[in-house]
Amino acid sequence: MEGVLLVDKPAGPTSHDVVARVRRALPRGVKVGHTGTLDPFATGLLIVLLGRATRVQRFLMELPKSYETVARLGWTSTTGDPEGELVHTGRTPADPPALPTGLVRQRPPAYSAIKIGGRRAYAIARAGEVVEIPEREVHVERFEQLWREDDRAAFAIDCSSGTYVRSLIADLDDAYCVELRRTAIGPFRVADAVAPPERDATGLAGEPLSLARALADVLPSHTLDEALAVRAGYGQTVPVDAAPAGHVLLLDPAGEPVCVAELADGLAKPRVGFRA
Repeated sequence: MEGVLLVDKPAGPTSHDVVARVRRALPRGVKVGHTGTLDPFATGLLIVLLGRATRVQRFLMELPKSYETVARLGWTSTTGDPEGELVHTGRTPADPPALPTGLVRQRPPAYSAIKIGGRRAYAIARAGEVVEIPEREVHVERFEQLWREDDRAAFAIDCSSGTYVRSLIADLDDAYCVELRRTAIGPFRVADAVAPPERDATGLAGEPLSLARALADVLPSHTLDEALAVRAGYGQTVPVDAAPAGHVLLLDPAGEPVCVAELADGLAKPRVGFRA
């Protein structure tokens, strides 16, 4: 059992809970991972990796993401979501508000999973300690107000990995997220996702994407002849023509993945192997 499973996470359970349900639904010993969490109140696309697919986690984590969120205006939240301490300020953003795009500097929420000195930021905040999280630079491709009514407004956001939508909304002054849904991660869409397994389920609600199929939408690919595929499978550098520099997915003549290699000057050096 291996591949990439697209899961539509509901509100309530943590991403860890969803991954644990998938793990329990699979035969014992299948390795399971994911490519980025969603807050418990959030819904939408969670990519779960099975078997050898866990080896390419970093390539999928770097993909851009798309969200839809509903904000409550004129209020602040200590966590940026409904679970925090809420304060009614009555101060609302302009309509339409100024929505930043391009390179944006933001400070992640104190209640986030970022590690500070080896500890999760949310654990520090919940202990009543001051959390100092440095600003970071992210890229926002799209930030659009979809509708506005009374103290609610909906937004669509396309952004780089590592962007905190809660911070984007909080920076509107004053607002916080009441709903948040991840609709896409790179080429993967929540419309193609399945519900997570029930707690006592044995088996998955849908078939995972094969490793080759999933990576074909993420990395450029190149097919080797059998002799070169064997060499690459053993971790040896092989010549590759007509492929762009950078990481490339090497396939054998049957279309099965051999490895992810780093390509430079016509030579592909295997970095992540799938044959062992």
